[in-house]
Amino acid sequence: MITSGQLRAARALLGIDQRRLAELSGLSVPTIQRMEASDDVIRGNVDSLMKLIAALDNAGILLIGEGQPSGEGGRGLRLKPAPAISASATPGRRGA
Repeated sequence: MITSGQLRAARALLGIDQRRLAELSGLSVPTIQRMEASDDVIRGNVDSLMKLIAALDNAGILLIGEGQPSGEGGRGLRLKPAPAISASATPGRRGA
């Protein structure tokens, strides 16, 4: 499960735009735009959501779901310690 806020924050952490996320996930830009415009939890095609989450995971994003341990509790995300894809795939990513 991922919220629209988590998705926007993940893109910001990676320093990528909607077009680049669409490329990484194999989804269309309008699909990414619809997901980001959702009220809270993103609803949609399960296959599309799985592609999105896999792309974020491969880019180094760790999603934190409701009830999962985190420093302050609650929903959020953080970067994984080591980059999972090359620096050329994620412009602006520090440490890559």
